[in-house]
Amino acid sequence: MPELSPRRRMLVLAICCMSLLVVGMDATIVNVALPSLRRELDASVSSLQWTLDAYTLVLASFLMLAGSTADRVGRRRTFQVGLASFGLGSLLCSLAPTVGWLIAARALQAVGGTMLNPVAMSIISNTFTDRAERAKAIGVWGGVQGLSLGLGPIVGGALVDSAGWRSIFWINVPIVIAAIVGTALFVPESRAVRARRFDPVGQVLVIVVLGSIVYGIIEAPRVGWVSTETLVLAAVAVAALVALLIYEPRHTDPLLELRFFRSMPFSGATVTAVAGFCAYGSFLFLNTLYLQDVRGYSALQAGLCTLPIAVLIVVLAPISGRVVGRWGPRVPLLVAGTGMALAGLSFTWLAPHTPLIALLGVYVLFGLGQGWINPPITNSAVSGMPRSMAGVAASVASTSRQTGTTLGVAVSGSLVGATLARGGVPFTEATHTVWWMVFGVGVFVAALGLVTTGRWALGTARRAAALFDDFEDPIAVPARTAPVRP
Repeated sequence: MPELSPRRRMLVLAICCMSLLVVGMDATIVNVALPSLRRELDASVSSLQWTLDAYTLVLASFLMLAGSTADRVGRRRTFQVGLASFGLGSLLCSLAPTVGWLIAARALQAVGGTMLNPVAMSIISNTFTDRAERAKAIGVWGGVQGLSLGLGPIVGGALVDSAGWRSIFWINVPIVIAAIVGTALFVPESRAVRARRFDPVGQVLVIVVLGSIVYGIIEAPRVGWVSTETLVLAAVAVAALVALLIYEPRHTDPLLELRFFRSMPFSGATVTAVAGFCAYGSFLFLNTLYLQDVRGYSALQAGLCTLPIAVLIVVLAPISGRVVGRWGPRVPLLVAGTGMALAGLSFTWLAPHTPLIALLGVYVLFGLGQGWINPPITNSAVSGMPRSMAGVAASVASTSRQTGTTLGVAVSGSLVGATLARGGVPFTEATHTVWWMVFGVGVFVAALGLVTTGRWALGTARRAAALFDDFEDPIAVPARTAPVRP
């Protein structure tokens, strides 16, 4: 790819950040609109769960495929297809006459979403070839990600209150159109020197595993936890997982590289991502229902209440990254786990009329946990790995985050769904079970932070890297305890 002028590189970065903005805002905007969806579309609790999980489940299923596809057919082309799919899905969401159509349109949105953020990061990495410039560009990228999380609840709340829930999807369309035009004019095409081969069997098995688990959890309260349908789904998930573990080591370029899991830091990062974002997904789903349906807040007021969490994520994530780079992931993981545990414990005292100042204090604790957790996940996932495999390892971490969010919505909705119609005290008391789960997740994350950052764990990372052909060029690991950011 020819060297681009500084002005054009900045335009490429801006275009990529536009895709991040819409995808990031979409994650929180829809949560704010859940009570409106329930009233206007007569949606059940399981329908609300599927409105969120149709998006995150598709993301989790296809993120790894999207990256390798872009490397093979062209990153710009894949990025444009993703933008078009996301924009069309957003338009169809705004026009959905029933909740079933809305769920289907959300899945189409997610198909586009899988081709946006991972591919945009590849475009940025190939556009900014100088290491210092690339670091600055990635810093801007991270800032926009935090901004999108902060803007989502506020913009979504304002739109829902002023123009209805359909307007939260309208906002995506002009941004996507501008990004498509900008991509065509300014983003050069690029491909990988050696693209990984397509693994259709692995892809199908991943979909079956995740789909069976999530469908079973969401629908179990309706059909029964020990019903034939639920047990069959559990059996299908187990069978597909066993088949995945047997088949993937035999494929030349497996979708899921099982050799990664011989690295304790990588395995710990994967489990931490699933657990931590399960807590985050549970919080997003229950909190908006509590604030609007139980406390009677408007969508905008509910969005403003959660602003402390978004602000802490924006402020603390760069600090966490610097701590990881200098001292390793142990301290950030301990702080993240402690914050989540304390927030979960505090939420178990939640009542319909908990003082707002106390509620905001718990949000600060939860934001503390979420603000510290992302950098150690990404860095631990790639610790000691060959550079050629760093992107694949990072994509597994991203998939784990989406899987955790999906499971959080599914589990929390299934545990409290029956009490939502009664509201008030029954609903808040039912959420206490979920908050105890969040407390357990926090303790678990802190424990993983201790176990996966010691000398023995780092030794397993070096042995795992040696299994790959280019193990002589692993991502650097500081002498003290842990990997720096690549």
